[in-house]
Amino acid sequence: MNYFSSDFKLGILGGGQLGKMILAETLKYDIQTLVLDPSDEAPARFGCNAFYKGGLMDFDTVYKFGKMVHLLTIEIENVNLDALDKLEEEGLPIYPSPKTLRLIQNKGKQKDFYIKNSIPTSGYNRFVGLNQLKEALTKDTLNFPFVWKCAEFGYDGMGVKIVRSTLDLINLPDVECITEDLVDFKTELAVIVARSAKGEVATYPVVEMEFHPEANQVEYVICPARISKEIAEKAQAAALAVSQAYNHVGLLAVEMFLTKDDEILVNEVAPRPHNSGHYSIEGSFTSQFENHIRAIIGLPLGNTMSKVAAVMVNLVGEEKHTGPVYYQNMDKIMSVDGVTPHIYGKRETRPFRKMGHVTVVNPTMEDARKVAELVKNTIKVISIPQQN
Repeated sequence: MNYFSSDFKLGILGGGQLGKMILAETLKYDIQTLVLDPSDEAPARFGCNAFYKGGLMDFDTVYKFGKMVHLLTIEIENVNLDALDKLEEEGLPIYPSPKTLRLIQNKGKQKDFYIKNSIPTSGYNRFVGLNQLKEALTKDTLNFPFVWKCAEFGYDGMGVKIVRSTLDLINLPDVECITEDLVDFKTELAVIVARSAKGEVATYPVVEMEFHPEANQVEYVICPARISKEIAEKAQAAALAVSQAYNHVGLLAVEMFLTKDDEILVNEVAPRPHNSGHYSIEGSFTSQFENHIRAIIGLPLGNTMSKVAAVMVNLVGEEKHTGPVYYQNMDKIMSVDGVTPHIYGKRETRPFRKMGHVTVVNPTMEDARKVAELVKNTIKVISIPQQN
């Protein structure tokens, strides 16, 4: 099939910042794109050939959207899988497949999948709701401390909480959830695996993630990770094992803990472009977004190696700021060599909302990390004061 400058139509479920960055690659190749998202303010509404507003969990909406395209992909896991099943049965290529998404969409099923496939992960328990969890605490089959996660619909640190006492149970929603053992780890790592429709596989270098202590969001992504060659090889091998088990097509981001004993435990996966790979736009020979497109349409995968040391800084809304967004001191960070901002196109900011990211590239990791710290301390995502 001719994908370029043709009648071929690629459908993308989800119009957030990941969709927007995917579109940068489809525009480069002149691939027609249709985007479905529930928000009028979706960042990907610009740049696609056609934008459709509609619910991603609504069967009819997703099914009708799929009938308009030749190939369907996602930028968010929370989509109607029954509609995807029907579309796939009718011959529409969907990457990642609804079968893969079913194993990943629910965190409890994810953990079960790791155990079934002998993939090392932290200990866990599954609960249908909060009352069952409290009953387990009463019976001492569950003990403090632990990590609580809602089984579905969590993202960007939402739906995750460290529970150290009964006081931390207050305000937890009564939904299906899992608890995980609190891992004593050195650092959190991630590896992105690209797997093409033709079976070609490539991995990006291991990255290191530094998290905000309150929001449980990634603040910095550091590539390459500051770990030994042996640990990097172990992380790459774990990511490849997970990828092979899922047999996905497209990208799979594998998040991992490096324990104090230098063991690798798989935490979670995402079957799409991921925050841990944003650095690759400036830092790699082929960005994660380009390799996602290459993978799903069956083109040869691009070189995943880094050209230079890179650190990504997440731009999130400042605390106590809600309203029309203003990026304070943008000119100051752009005057620094090796700094490239990416603004996602969200007009309204709120505390800890992901609004963009900044990539810092430098010949040395030490200097890249210093500049990243400067960027973090300089730019502020605030709201514009309202006039009375």
